[in-house]
Amino acid sequence: MNDFLKSLPIAHRGLHDERLPENSLSAFRAAIESGYAIETDVRFTKDKKLIVFHDDSLLRVTGDGRPAQDCTLEEISRLRLMGTREHIPAFSEFLETVAGRVPLLIEIKSMPGVSGREIAEAVAEELESYPGEYAIQSFQPFYVKAYKRLRRNVACGLLASASTKKEDFGNSPFWRFESFVLRNLLLNFTVKPDFISYRFEDLPRRRVAGFKGPKLAWTVRSKADETRARAYADNIIFEGYHPEKE
Repeated sequence: MNDFLKSLPIAHRGLHDERLPENSLSAFRAAIESGYAIETDVRFTKDKKLIVFHDDSLLRVTGDGRPAQDCTLEEISRLRLMGTREHIPAFSEFLETVAGRVPLLIEIKSMPGVSGREIAEAVAEELESYPGEYAIQSFQPFYVKAYKRLRRNVACGLLASASTKKEDFGNSPFWRFESFVLRNLLLNFTVKPDFISYRFEDLPRRRVAGFKGPKLAWTVRSKADETRARAYADNIIFEGYHPEKE
């Protein structure tokens, strides 16, 4: 299993700051230069291309109010992040930029109408010849299960918290039930996650403490938060400061 999940701090959406937008190639290069692992997000466009982008809507980081899933890759490539010259990377472009230099923690975003098999096959195909170490995670348990079936040698984990939002489940009408199930890790018996990523403010949790695999805490934004998180987790997903590496 991937040692980095326990040992190397993971930069949330790259090492972004007021100059370098989240999930931009510049933020990823900054994380590489600092020697941190990288956490990022992957989702489909309208034409079923994979992009590196967190939100359902393009509004917050580009000013365009459309859902990302309603736009083609060509349309998205013309947008700019946070008023900079940085663009939204295609997943393939992101992988070419990192090129195995640091480990990756890739979150597959929950998307309405997208099955686990469909997204897992698309992500796995892009990663087929990738030379570096990576792990997969998602709030959507069946995405995790689908990826584990395809790539049994890849660490796959569940994202969870005690206070998830509708957007975390692709705006599913059943999100409250899904949130309850995930919050209490009730699908662990069928998904069999290799690790768990849990919101650090919600720790400790009895079911998290009882999990035998690596436990990650997100999103840690200060040394004080890190101290609290590490009391209950093996590693952190961080932003806004530079944690020490082992």
